[in-house]
Amino acid sequence: MIQTLRAPLMVIGVSILALTAPRFALAQARPLTAPDIEAFLDGLIPIQQRRFDVAGTVVSVVKDGKVVFTKGYGYSDVSRRTPATTDATLFRIGSISKTFTWTAVMQLVEQGKIDLDRDINSYLDFKIPAAFGKPVTMHHLLTHTAGFEENIKDMFVAGAPGSIADYLKTHVPQQIYVPGTTPSYSNYGATLAGYIVERVSGTPFNEYIRQNIFQPLGMTRATFVQPLPDDLKPFMSQGYRLASEPPKSFEMIQVWPAGSVSATADAMSHFMIAQLEDGQYDGARVLKPETARLMHSRLFGVSSAANGMAHGFYETTRNGHRTIAHGGDSQWFHSDMQLMLDEHLGFFISSNSAGNGGDLRAAVWTGFLDRYYPFVPPVAASVASALSDARAVAGAYQTSRRVETNVVSVVNLLSQDVVTVNADSTISSSSLKNLAGKPKRFREIAPLVFREVGDQSILAFTKDQAGKLVMSGDYPFMVGHQTPALKGSGLNIGALCFALAVLLLTLLSWPVMAMLRKHYRSVPALSARYRRLRLGIRITAFASLLFVVLIATLLSAIESDIASFSSGRAGYFHLLQAIGLIGLLGLPVAVIHSLSSWRDRSLWVWTKVWNTLTLLAFVGYTGFLLNWHMFSM
Repeated sequence: MIQTLRAPLMVIGVSILALTAPRFALAQARPLTAPDIEAFLDGLIPIQQRRFDVAGTVVSVVKDGKVVFTKGYGYSDVSRRTPATTDATLFRIGSISKTFTWTAVMQLVEQGKIDLDRDINSYLDFKIPAAFGKPVTMHHLLTHTAGFEENIKDMFVAGAPGSIADYLKTHVPQQIYVPGTTPSYSNYGATLAGYIVERVSGTPFNEYIRQNIFQPLGMTRATFVQPLPDDLKPFMSQGYRLASEPPKSFEMIQVWPAGSVSATADAMSHFMIAQLEDGQYDGARVLKPETARLMHSRLFGVSSAANGMAHGFYETTRNGHRTIAHGGDSQWFHSDMQLMLDEHLGFFISSNSAGNGGDLRAAVWTGFLDRYYPFVPPVAASVASALSDARAVAGAYQTSRRVETNVVSVVNLLSQDVVTVNADSTISSSSLKNLAGKPKRFREIAPLVFREVGDQSILAFTKDQAGKLVMSGDYPFMVGHQTPALKGSGLNIGALCFALAVLLLTLLSWPVMAMLRKHYRSVPALSARYRRLRLGIRITAFASLLFVVLIATLLSAIESDIASFSSGRAGYFHLLQAIGLIGLLGLPVAVIHSLSSWRDRSLWVWTKVWNTLTLLAFVGYTGFLLNWHMFSM
């Protein structure tokens, strides 16, 4: 894949990386006033929008229960030059939608209708299997530790979404981790929580949110509903891949409790105030103070040195302040919400374009922090074992948030993170780069804890129960696992390239061999059996090459539009499987073909050698397909 499918896998999620350059704190904090914020953002956001080819952005800042600043930049509709505004323009906020779902869960917890430690099957009308003999609880859903693999099929749909009940019952993902042990971000898990809200409350999920959160908080321009209600359609921003390209159609999200909210920045300011003021906004209460404080407390973390998960929110500690947050990404909209609890400060930003690879929201948020909450990280003492520790953690890692059991698992091969040791005993990660495109460097500040040189990001390494290294970064809803040898990129890509090259040359040599045999008439004719085997090799070689091309096309289509990976294309998936199975028949045919050729004295030696190479190509090809579950659609 061109981008190794990272964009689709992050849909309704949050960006893995904050591509920010090293920051240097001001000597003194600037006053947090509307005029100063406006002057600062007016000089920053338009430049970033032009740089990243983003059409429009909205920002809202709240503090001490009041809106301090709110403004839109750029356009909600480029062709019509319609400005993006904070009071009227709806933006898709992606996974920030989950914070409303988690708030609804906590409302039912304080009412005694949901027990955070109870098996969620007691709230469902179907069963989530206990694959490891341990049930999934609401605690696990809140911290993304239910153990589910990634599941992107039917997450976006071409038409109106179906019922979440039907989706959940027919798309139960495999559990690949013991519940409560490994963070693995899950849209399915959040959707499951939304369904539990619906069943426990006795009210359809969208209506429950409207009655118990949107309405009390005065969020009149916010909705989970898809397609949009008629009264809100005129206010919806267009969504863009790039501002310089035509707009995209309104995204239909099947897992709507996980990511379908459309809202204005002003509406989001009401929600931020309610969270920061212990569950209350303008006299309306959606959570009891003790429930709000519980919701914001740390609930799970792999390493005490790294950020952890709260009850749905996640920590993004920076500039000396513990901040809880949630980001959100649909295919075209990209948003972030940060809540600095000790300062009663909330910051919301959303853009209506995917952009050209930069992270506008991270650049704006970190710049905002450095201006109004300047901070210089304390100098850490040097660690005597820095070089040996750096060497110990070096190697390839694969994300815990991954597809494990179907065709999309091949993305793991193309997106592995490689940790290397630098000459100065620091380490770098292949996936962590600054705005200049240079690898970030991390220096050890405590045993197996590394901090970014010139900045604050942390990489912390721990060991799991099997003694394997686990890498934790700034985002606690996923970790990196050491890549098993059989999943290594060098072995797998090498085997696949060798196989494809040999099979392609086998096909191309067909007419060449025919011409040689015609020219050298003295060469004995091939036996009928050998000709049949040779034909079988060529048919299966062609099927194998065609299968790879079609799979690559499929993954490319998913990257361009994730809705293309849907149950509606089952016929196409089955055709792919049939072609792939024809290709797999090449292995037994190649075994017989190679053995037969070595017994046939009439064949040239180099023909026998090539037949053996063809056998090895089919071995590598078959191993690759089975290793990456290429027949599971």
